[in-house]
Amino acid sequence: MKNRVLLVEDDEKLRSIMQEEIEDLDLECDSAASLEQAINFYENNVYDLVVSDLKLPDGEGFDLLDRVQRNEAVKPDFILVTAFGTVPQAVEALKMGASDFLTKPLDLEHFSLKIKKVLHSRELKREVIELHERFFKKSFHGIIGQSPVMQELFKQIQTMAKAEGPVLIMGESGTGKELVARSIHDESSRKNQKFIPVNCASIPAELFESEFFGHEQGSFTGAQKKRKGLVQEAEGGTLFLDEISEMPLDLQAKLLRFLQEKKIRPVGGEEISIDVRILAATNRDL
Repeated sequence: MKNRVLLVEDDEKLRSIMQEEIEDLDLECDSAASLEQAINFYENNVYDLVVSDLKLPDGEGFDLLDRVQRNEAVKPDFILVTAFGTVPQAVEALKMGASDFLTKPLDLEHFSLKIKKVLHSRELKREVIELHERFFKKSFHGIIGQSPVMQELFKQIQTMAKAEGPVLIMGESGTGKELVARSIHDESSRKNQKFIPVNCASIPAELFESEFFGHEQGSFTGAQKKRKGLVQEAEGGTLFLDEISEMPLDLQAKLLRFLQEKKIRPVGGEEISIDVRILAATNRDL
């Protein structure tokens, strides 16, 4: 299918020359002599490119450019042409979304090259979008893979998502363990609740209980107000303990009652029950 161009130029002779130049590029071209006529063409047709003079009998090319940019559908590219070219006008046109800016008198060879360049760039963008859509249609919650091994992983994620027990995800650094954890959450009945990832190696030992379980006001020096811990923040959702192997063993032991009974005791507070799904990950052989 040929690319389609809308040409807007009030000078009849120049408009005829420009239209001929455009059609010589094997493009379809509609031409208008005024802003009103151009808008009528634009609203009743689909164009890949609009080439418009800045000064028109009933308005400015900027008015047409603004109308094009407000279109929620696929926008055509836009080249503004003027005999009154200045740097501020060029900058303004580009800021508004124009693809290029040309001044009169036109160099027809340069004019043709600009049109080809803009349409070529448009075609490349279209191909990138199509490839992107095709690529991600074959993804699973952002995880890309079509091999039998990856398809089996997706099935395992769906199976794990239906369960409520804790899951340990193992794999080398950079293999996407958090993506898998998020996928399990997003596939589960908790998908509308919070997913809170925690880097276990980053929790200082002296702040562990407060960070995980929270604290009551005045429970220790500096505890000026009550604070929810990470576990409470994830109430109803999923808590992801990333690199669980990096947490010292004595701190891991403090998680035991919570993991077994889903109960926590904020520092200085009473024991409370918590409904949280636990996912963990490690890059080590535990």
